[in-house]
Amino acid sequence: MFHEYRDLIAELKQKDAHFHKLFDKHNDLDEEIMEMEKSHADQFDVEAKKKEKLKLKDDVYNMIIKYKSEKA
Repeated sequence: MFHEYRDLIAELKQKDAHFHKLFDKHNDLDEEIMEMEKSHADQFDVEAKKKEKLKLKDDVYNMIIKYKSEKA
């Protein structure tokens, strides 16, 4: 996720515990969704998890952009 911001993500993960938590939760949800899809879980449950993951991705992205603009 956001490979072009790899260095900023590494910095943020060290400096901001909330960012680190959101980033890890996004990755955990990604794994959970893959497992749900492999086991043919209820599609509504999978879609709910995907929406939650997308919200986290937006939050992470917004934090990266804010950090980048403050750093400049």
